[in-house]
Amino acid sequence: MSNFLTLHNIGYSYHSPQEETAALHHINFSVREGEFIAIVGPSGCGKSTLLSIIAGLLLPEEGEISFNCNAGSNIQRPIGYMLQKDQLLEWRTIEQNVMLGLEITKQKTPMHLEYVNTLLKEYGLDRFRHCYPSQLSGGMKQRAALIRTLALKPDLLLLDEPFSALDYQTRLNVSSDICRLIRQTKKTVILITHDLAEAISLSDRIIVLSKRPATVIRNIPIQLSSKDNSYLSASKCPEFHNYFNLLWEDLNHENSTNKQ
Repeated sequence: MSNFLTLHNIGYSYHSPQEETAALHHINFSVREGEFIAIVGPSGCGKSTLLSIIAGLLLPEEGEISFNCNAGSNIQRPIGYMLQKDQLLEWRTIEQNVMLGLEITKQKTPMHLEYVNTLLKEYGLDRFRHCYPSQLSGGMKQRAALIRTLALKPDLLLLDEPFSALDYQTRLNVSSDICRLIRQTKKTVILITHDLAEAISLSDRIIVLSKRPATVIRNIPIQLSSKDNSYLSASKCPEFHNYFNLLWEDLNHENSTNKQ
């Protein structure tokens, strides 16, 4: 399987009149086409900054990003970015919300509309298309936000803690269900999460970042004996606890170093 995305020596700092704060330092990793990657690291280490750089919202101060080995071509590749909050517009119905990106980019073609209708049915929201966000549960609103992201048929899907606002039980159900639906599309996915169990159960590989300025300290391929991408199924695998302990030790070491 070929590399879809490669980051080479990515560096970035935040600047203010008073100081410069280094956020990322020599970030190096590749993502294969169709791969589901999770990124974990200490709070404030620069995970969301890294995602914004991959999305092209920020330009790296050092290094380069290449898509399919063509350096600098990231702005030509369709990228979907799903944030922590659903950001649905309360005055628009669910159907109108999921069409928003198509309206802005003037892509409300019959082909795209048919695709959105298919997604609404697959994600269990077809009956609620004429409802408003306030009438839906948190999990249903996150599904709507994901459909809005997928409507433009992005090659790369960036997920910035998309389930963190949900209660724990809803999060377990929604994350595994959404992951299953995403995998059916064979999208290339990068997920940021603080939940180690979520990272292990959903991803093909986990990138562990150090404290700020973040660099890659571990790159872990995930191989579970269960093929079911749900937390409950994954947690019963004998490999699960080994992965969890390894990640826990890495992050605890970084957090303890931060306090010294």
